[in-house]
Amino acid sequence: MAPSTLHPDVTSFFDKDSNTFTHLVCDPQSRRCAIIDPVLDFDYPAGKTKTDSADALLAHIAAQSLEVEWILETHVHADHLSAAAYLKDTLGCQLAIGARIREVQDIFADIFAAESGFARDGRQFDRLLEEGDSLAIGALECRILHTPGHTPACVSYVIGDAVFVGDTLFMPDYGTARCDFPGGDARTLYRSIHKVLALPADTRLFLCHDYSADGREGFCCETTVGEQRQHNVHVHEGIDEEAFVSMRSTRDAGLGMPRLMLPAVQVNMRAGQMPPVEANGQVYLKIPLNHF
Repeated sequence: MAPSTLHPDVTSFFDKDSNTFTHLVCDPQSRRCAIIDPVLDFDYPAGKTKTDSADALLAHIAAQSLEVEWILETHVHADHLSAAAYLKDTLGCQLAIGARIREVQDIFADIFAAESGFARDGRQFDRLLEEGDSLAIGALECRILHTPGHTPACVSYVIGDAVFVGDTLFMPDYGTARCDFPGGDARTLYRSIHKVLALPADTRLFLCHDYSADGREGFCCETTVGEQRQHNVHVHEGIDEEAFVSMRSTRDAGLGMPRLMLPAVQVNMRAGQMPPVEANGQVYLKIPLNHF
């Protein structure tokens, strides 16, 4: 595949509480842009949401006179609540996610005993994206790679010489995503990763999370396809599928539940909306006891 001549501007915002990077991808000519994986602040012990991170993003967009066309989710996140609904209401843009969100909704609607009217067909989002689909961000083409394994609905966004992979890959010294959530699969993830690694070696690769591997100070969100091929500790060149599946399965068996998974999935499967208000005027998030 030939390298792209299009070089989008990318500005990344780090939420330290959830170790999440939100990316703002801009066509430098038209100043039109997309927001990828926005964060809603959540104080779990207090049960309180805030929009500080989203408001900082909005302030940057206003200061740079940008026009947001899309909010793009790479998947239903388990480690932060999405600010997609708040930003969409504020900006009047469209919201998209992978088409297999329907499978994720079907799984978790049962786990959380969602209200009888909860739609499991992805209608909460404006567009459901399939492998090979594309959308426009100004003069930039955003191509969709379906990259499941971490979850069934994971997609990566290829925009010019950049690709946004969500949780599929981490920095080379940290490795790859876990596959033990409902609908996850290590063998599928290996194959998805190699779709990404088939892109040109100089493709910029932007990550959704970083946890600062042992021996490294600070948090990073950008690497390249070439660096991943050579140095990713889980999936560098020479690691075959069976070795990866064995490593990933063993590693996942020792991992604990993400701190915000239970509240996050309930919100994120609803496109960033909260569950409906109860009869007493209060909104509640559910904790399924002993399910996991």
